[in-house]
Amino acid sequence: MTIGSQVAWDDTVLPFQLDRPDIRGRVARLDGVLDRILAQHDYPAPIEALVAEAALLTALIGQAIKLRWKLSLQIRGNGPARLIATDYFGPGEDGQPARIRAYASFDRARLDPDADGFAQIGQGFFAILIDQGRGTLPYQGITPIAGGSLSACAETYFAQSEQLPTRFALSFGRSLAPRGAAVWRGGGVMVQSMPKASPLAAGAGGSGDGGLLAAADILSGDEGEDWTRINLLLDTVEALELVGPAVQPTDLLVRLFHEEGPRVFAAQPVRFGCTCSEAKVRDSLSIYSAKDIARMTTPEGIVTADCQFCGAHYELDPATLGFEATGGGPGGR
Repeated sequence: MTIGSQVAWDDTVLPFQLDRPDIRGRVARLDGVLDRILAQHDYPAPIEALVAEAALLTALIGQAIKLRWKLSLQIRGNGPARLIATDYFGPGEDGQPARIRAYASFDRARLDPDADGFAQIGQGFFAILIDQGRGTLPYQGITPIAGGSLSACAETYFAQSEQLPTRFALSFGRSLAPRGAAVWRGGGVMVQSMPKASPLAAGAGGSGDGGLLAAADILSGDEGEDWTRINLLLDTVEALELVGPAVQPTDLLVRLFHEEGPRVFAAQPVRFGCTCSEAKVRDSLSIYSAKDIARMTTPEGIVTADCQFCGAHYELDPATLGFEATGGGPGGR
């Protein structure tokens, strides 16, 4: 695809390469996906911001990995913002969309609705989990909550766990649609250097928060100068350029990196998607005894389950659940 190509950019991730400094990247635009994710819940503003940032990071990171099934982000802390969880499901075949879902768990009584969301995570960890499907062992990489934003946490993860200098520039928020309705839009750029060597990769620590590795610990010489230059160029990006829709991602890349030899590749469509089902709910309850199932049964005589990601509600006959199921229907014996 050439820089001048026209595609529908909403809900897409566009891969690109900067040939001169050997840096790869992604441009993400999420509008319908982000709006659908946040419409599932009545989140306070700080939680909405955390979920939006996590969803953008997930779209950028997920598309950058050769993924056969699922990549997940988990942000856990001891503050009122207890958990932010996202999933990115890679496309099953070429041309199919990837799918994203996300949700948050928080303590509304402790949450300050006017304070910064990241500060309300507290102490905890930022984790990236990669599951390539059946027959493989899941991978998990963890770094501490640090740096002032989820983007900074992700940058630390790549420096510490992968020795890959990485930078994110994100913007998100509500905007007015043509008919006057407020809808969510988000956009971001990810750039990642591919260093030939990692000077401190095997060392005891780095220059980042808590002695963690940072880009300066990994790059030196010409690579370090290239990385500094690209970051200075990315510093000039404006919020409205990131979220669109007036500025196309290809135009943005030309504006930012026209002297760096930008090349773009096929854009990846992204959709909201959830994998929950009644069968999976039944499977998750199959380890429980009839006595356990009885404790879960409501006064109305049913067992209920709600999907945190998409809001789906399931009502099940307790006699058909668990390893001692006696009733007919799915799960019965």
